Amino acid sequence: MPVLRLLAAACALTLLAAPVLGLLTAACALTLLAAPALAAPSAPAFTLRVLDGSGTVDSRAFIGKKILVVRFQASWCKVCVEEAPGVERIYEKYKPGVEVVGVQVQDTAADARRFLKAHGATYPAGLDPKLTIARRFGFTGTPYTVVINKRGEMVARIHGRVGEARLARVLDPLVKPPATRKPPTRLQ
Repeated sequence: MPVLRLLAAACALTLLAAPVLGLLTAACALTLLAAPALAAPSAPAFTLRVLDGSGTVDSRAFIGKKILVVRFQASWCKVCVEEAPGVERIYEKYKPGVEVVGVQVQDTAADARRFLKAHGATYPAGLDPKLTIARRFGFTGTPYTVVINKRGEMVARIHGRVGEARLARVLDPLVKPPATRKPPTRLQ
């Protein structure tokens, strides 16, 4: 008989606690659903004096206007040399809505100009000899490519070899206008 009483008491407690547990579970679920999605980290602002003497590049000028690809590279970097023609092709292909900026790290002005000229680079590029800008982006070595969306968020940080196809896969969804959805027929 005591076993039956214990079982009955346990059932009664479960029934009494069920609404409370249900409310707690529902509250937890609503809290999780209402939590904002994690946003991409904001890109640090930078200003870079352009090597061709045409002025400066201010990254803040692109917010709301263009996607920005910041390419940290060096004249002495073998992978940078191999990928330089591809970076130029990306610049030419996406030019209307995307700006590519070359940041020549740990280079002299003469070496950087020679590198850019040898590879036909027409995108703006400047020097960061002491890695002042690079460190703010989490730079660990060349090449390093950062893609910043129009909201100023770093949506891709690619250490090492990037390749044209890989960079295109990052840029394509950013440059395509969002698909417009038509309302269902019954609502038209």
